[in-house]
Amino acid sequence: MLKKEVILVNDEGLQLRPAAIFVKIANKYDSDIEVETLNKRVNGKSIIGIMSLGAFKGEKITLIAKGRDEKELIEKLSAIIESGFKEV
Repeated sequence: MLKKEVILVNDEGLQLRPAAIFVKIANKYDSDIEVETLNKRVNGKSIIGIMSLGAFKGEKITLIAKGRDEKELIEKLSAIIESGFKEV
């Protein structure tokens, strides 16, 4: 299991468009992914789950991956988040 904290730098946080991008990428990997804020943890492959976090710009989230390609999954998602979802 791998964990990584990242800060949302895009203006929309994890609302509709970024959440859709996040889930699309997450579903390309076999590993399970969860996203955690201060008070909630959700399935990172569920757009409803991601949007239910209500995470906005400047908030810290934790990515938690478990599986055979967890390292690649964490690296890809954190790179996308840190770029403000501009690498897509």
